[in-house]
Amino acid sequence: MSDDHTRRRGTPGAWSVEGAAVVEDRRVAGTEEDPRAAELRRAVARLRRELAAHPADLPDRAIADDELAALDSMAREGVPEVPRLRRALLLIAGALGSVSALAPALRGVRAAIDLFGDVPQAGGRD
Repeated sequence: MSDDHTRRRGTPGAWSVEGAAVVEDRRVAGTEEDPRAAELRRAVARLRRELAAHPADLPDRAIADDELAALDSMAREGVPEVPRLRRALLLIAGALGSVSALAPALRGVRAAIDLFGDVPQAGGRD
């Protein structure tokens, strides 16, 4: 790597080697975005793109779009309330039904929400 890319880690625009991957630190000075929120925003953006490109006429598509917008907004505002995240996920899943083409992107949103904790245990309450 050139001298341009060997600045110390933590400097905006710096490069670091983590395992076999080279990672660029793109933090803007003065902003510290929660990595969980960033992952949620990426997952929401992916599902929004795939939903927009999906040709089927889904009767509850507007509900899914509204809840995806709400998730994105919550992720941008800071640490969202986990029950609200889970409620939005449930509404999105219900609105999309069993559209298998959207399942991987929906799983990505769920995984991003799970990063915030309070993951319900399988089998219900004790």
